[in-house]
Amino acid sequence: MPVKTVAILSPGDMGHAVGRALVDHGLEVITSLDGRSDRTRRLASEGNIQDVPDLKEMASRADLILSILVPSEAIGVARNVAGAIRGMASAPPFVDCNAVSPQSARVMSEIIGEAGGSFIDGSIIGGPPGRGASPRIYISGPGSRIMAELDGKGIEVRLMGDEVGRASAIKMCYAAGTKGTTALHTALLTAAEAMGVLEELAAELRSSQPDVYKRMEGQVPSLPISAGRWIGEMEEIAAAFDHVGVTPGFHQGAAAMFRLLAQTPFAVETPETRDSSRTLDETIASLVQLLP
Repeated sequence: MPVKTVAILSPGDMGHAVGRALVDHGLEVITSLDGRSDRTRRLASEGNIQDVPDLKEMASRADLILSILVPSEAIGVARNVAGAIRGMASAPPFVDCNAVSPQSARVMSEIIGEAGGSFIDGSIIGGPPGRGASPRIYISGPGSRIMAELDGKGIEVRLMGDEVGRASAIKMCYAAGTKGTTALHTALLTAAEAMGVLEELAAELRSSQPDVYKRMEGQVPSLPISAGRWIGEMEEIAAAFDHVGVTPGFHQGAAAMFRLLAQTPFAVETPETRDSSRTLDETIASLVQLLP
């Protein structure tokens, strides 16, 4: 059957943008906002995402359920959805699109499968729809071809076969480099400030690696907003690497840097309220104040 109604849990920064893109391409998008924040409710409204009373009604109306939220909530949401679909004659496929390890994806596959549903492994690479290039949603697992119906509707869907865990694996490796590098940059700049050589280091980077320093200036001041969400992602990467015999230490360290960033006064900001005038030096100075 064609996909006409898509449920999204939860319509946050990425989820509401994906939902809005699907609505713009003629699909009905629904969610259940029970217990969600005022900001999430506002984002859902901005995305023209319809609120339904509970997960059972949401599951009964949806042709697909997309889980798009922080990694620490992924398994809990899978359990909640499993409870909602248990006993349904025909439950919609559950697509986990979160930054989790292949091991976590397999746990969710078992949870959904035991409830009588079908699980599809997914991961998102790229920014929200409408902010530049369309994000890529990598998909794997039995029955995953149904997601191809969303391809070109504000997102690119890339199928990776029938094995649960493959889509999660590519996200783990990709984010290990992108977000892991921002954590490393933050760590070395914080150490330089603590040792009193930040000014000299910045001058050297401007001279010998101007593109790297420009990236630091552009990325680090905005990290406190996302840091709390990225702690769990780094922990999932560490677990994924450890599972295949690669050291987890790099990304355990990255998680520690994001914990530090989440303690700064700037972490209470949202993408809408972020002080875009805050400099790299101001951000690093705040971090140094938190060092033991």
